[in-house]
Amino acid sequence: MKSVLKVEGLRMEFGGLVAVNDVSFDVGVGEFVGLIGPNGCGKSTTFNCISGLLDQTAGSVEVFGMDASEMRPDQIQQLGVTRTFQHTRLWRQMTVIENLLVPPRRQFSPNPFLAFLQPNSRPAEQERLSNAYAVLDQLEVPHMAENLTSELSGGQSKLVDIGRSMMGDPALLLLDEPVAGVAGPLALKIFNNLRKTVDETGISVLIIEHNMDFILRQGVDRIIVMKEGEVLMQGTPDEVRGNRAVIEAYLGAAGDSGGEEE
Repeated sequence: MKSVLKVEGLRMEFGGLVAVNDVSFDVGVGEFVGLIGPNGCGKSTTFNCISGLLDQTAGSVEVFGMDASEMRPDQIQQLGVTRTFQHTRLWRQMTVIENLLVPPRRQFSPNPFLAFLQPNSRPAEQERLSNAYAVLDQLEVPHMAENLTSELSGGQSKLVDIGRSMMGDPALLLLDEPVAGVAGPLALKIFNNLRKTVDETGISVLIIEHNMDFILRQGVDRIIVMKEGEVLMQGTPDEVRGNRAVIEAYLGAAGDSGGEEE
């Protein structure tokens, strides 16, 4: 399977702390991959290195066959990589549909003079609007289009955040705990929509999830398990479920408390 993302020997140090150590994995075209592990194991730090928010200490990140190790976040986004964060970062004084209309790449300026120089800007704007409503339909929330995002529940905000990321026309989507704090039925709906999107569009998804029991039931193709900054194992959900080292890693973290600062 052709890789859209290849991480090799990734290492991230913060002073004397090694947060990620020699992490290697890849994500194939049209693959739905879970990245799991106990709190503080380095999942979000790995995402931050992939998306260019952190400059890794060592190792390499390859996106669509291109070395992205020293690229800025905007350059990586231009390649077709979109990500969300563990805590949603919506524009709270804008409506849902307005939030979705911001991310698409290569937009024309609303300046009427520039629009005159770009006569196709109006059709392009209509196409983006149509795509935004199509995304809301796909996520089964078209009724929220005109709501201010400040009025949404936590679960609804997560849905809008995913919708906004999809508007960037990604070939690779990085989702950081998209169902954290979301009620069970809505969390299932989010995962079902993601599985459907992968199957219908062929995009690749790498998703961070802390709850092992939950993600093992959600139809991902493969799972990467991290522990203490390193990859513990990679395999299918059945292989992960039967791995004693994985079970011990989670049981050992059962008494941990607090949020994930990675």
